[in-house]
Amino acid sequence: MINWIAGNWPDRFRCLVNHDGNICGRMAYFDTEELWFPEWDHLGTPWDNPEGYEKHNPVNFVQNWKTPMLVVHGALDFRVADTQGLGTFNALQRRRIPSKLLYFPDENHWVLKPANSILWHETVIAWLDQWLKK
Repeated sequence: MINWIAGNWPDRFRCLVNHDGNICGRMAYFDTEELWFPEWDHLGTPWDNPEGYEKHNPVNFVQNWKTPMLVVHGALDFRVADTQGLGTFNALQRRRIPSKLLYFPDENHWVLKPANSILWHETVIAWLDQWLKK
């Protein structure tokens, strides 16, 4: 949702935090082991209903991005593949949008290990402080 917000409301927020988000809904279908949700949300498969996957696909709005974004992703998140987070970060960097990547090679969708949780909280709070305390 954060990637969609970045492309559809580019002037609404001073910064964004993207935790395990998809940049491409179509490709996310092929990246996940859980197919029920995308088929339900998009009324079928990408080949049976491509319009359902493209209508709100965040990748179609990257050209509008300009809000600084912190991207957080876990390598062991099998529902939202880490390539989605890396793709988001790459797009931000190539567009020269202030951005930071916080990558956890040993976490899934939820950051559960105590030291990682502390780093997550410190990083998110620092990011918000950087952009909201001006």
